Amino acid sequence: MTGRIVLASNNADKLREFNQLLAESGFEVTPQRALGVEEAEETGQTFVENALLKARQAAAHTGLPAIADDSGLEVDALAGAPGIYSARYAGPGADDQANLDKLLADLEGVAEEQRTARFQCLIVFLRHAADPTPLICQGTWEGRILHAAQGDNGFGYDPVFYVPQQGCSSAQLPPAVKNRLSHRAQALQQLVRALRR
Repeated sequence: MTGRIVLASNNADKLREFNQLLAESGFEVTPQRALGVEEAEETGQTFVENALLKARQAAAHTGLPAIADDSGLEVDALAGAPGIYSARYAGPGADDQANLDKLLADLEGVAEEQRTARFQCLIVFLRHAADPTPLICQGTWEGRILHAAQGDNGFGYDPVFYVPQQGCSSAQLPPAVKNRLSHRAQALQQLVRALRR
């Protein structure tokens, strides 16, 4: 299967990652904003519910197959927070730096071995808005939270997410390496394999 898919996101960083990861797959990903679709309200209680809400709205407005993800950071010492609220952890309209600052403040005094965390990514693909059997793919990337930001690549919580196997933060990884290891890469690789079948 090849063709045009609407991406239910207006996040430029996310669009760039999707296009890099799907470049070889024969899919043309168009952001929803280019097709006049507004952001969906994320009222779900889980990553998968939010991804489905976003994908259904994009597919309904465009008539195209839609792909959406909901992803976030789960920190064990914070009982899984910020979780589905990762993008707005410091409040509505918060930017990456505000969210990152709040996370570090919330983890102040937490010992190294208790700073375990993971990025989760749930990607859904709908053939059409009423698709009763969406493809759902999940990627998980284990790591821990640093005490201070390191690196300039990536976005969101990447500068404080330490990747033990690489010995550095996610924001210190070259994009090609991150695009091989990340939670989003894992979920997208599953999706591409499923679509090719």
